[in-house]
Amino acid sequence: MPVINVEDLTDKDKAVMEVNQLKIEVKLERWLTSKCCEEIKEYIQAGVEEDILVKGIAEDKNPFKEKGGCVIC
Repeated sequence: MPVINVEDLTDKDKAVMEVNQLKIEVKLERWLTSKCCEEIKEYIQAGVEEDILVKGIAEDKNPFKEKGGCVIC
């Protein structure tokens, strides 16, 4: 897909592009936010056992664990 510099287009060309985009968007199926939030919540809860961000990393498998303490003399 070629890159289009909008500044080089005429006002008519810009309007045609906008109308075409709106025609595409009007065909999209819209969902209620409440329904989407429930589905996302169920998806997250289904994978909570494997989620490292929720469960955390085991100390013996943590690559970022500090090897030793810092000693200041």
